[in-house]
Amino acid sequence: MTFTEETWVSWMDRLAEQDYVIVDDFISDEFYDRIMAFFTEAEESDKLKKAGVGAKKDFQLKAEVRGDFIYWLDEERDEELSFFFDLKEELVQSLRRYCYLSLSGSEFHIAKYPAGTHYHRHLDQFNERANRQITVLIYLNKDWKKGDGGELIIYKDGEEIMVEPLSKRLLLFKSDTIEHEVLTTNVPRYSLTGWLLHQPANVGYLLR
Repeated sequence: MTFTEETWVSWMDRLAEQDYVIVDDFISDEFYDRIMAFFTEAEESDKLKKAGVGAKKDFQLKAEVRGDFIYWLDEERDEELSFFFDLKEELVQSLRRYCYLSLSGSEFHIAKYPAGTHYHRHLDQFNERANRQITVLIYLNKDWKKGDGGELIIYKDGEEIMVEPLSKRLLLFKSDTIEHEVLTTNVPRYSLTGWLLHQPANVGYLLR
């Protein structure tokens, strides 16, 4: 186990109480370097593609809504990230055990927001596929500082909670509850992003 049981319980309690939790230094420097090496190779190989909105027949490319480029991960293909998939499984088991969630699948991608891009306020659900339970974000922005932009705004109970995209920071939130947006970034913004599902991803599968 990467983290102690007490640590997981503390994080799961916060998630249950407020529908989101922020954890700094969730991954080690070594894990960060390995993820960014994978990211760099994917970028140099032109594997990142323009992200769209909607699933199946609703899928559209709308630069005015979201501006990120993504590469969908596959546990069998992307063996270089096996350490991340092990950590993801530890997270899943903790959510099942302490939050009593029925999770039966996941989908993850790496995402880059070029300078000048954003993602309008939205909920992480689709009209034809509402099986996302928990949104998982690991930020990868080394030396991020105020003025760089790309903060995520959580909208909850009439409040706006700003989450700075600091390197190695984990953000978890309930996908069907938390509306959020990504503010315009002034520098390239990197993350590893995914969803934990209560049905397999191929139920109304998201176009890749």
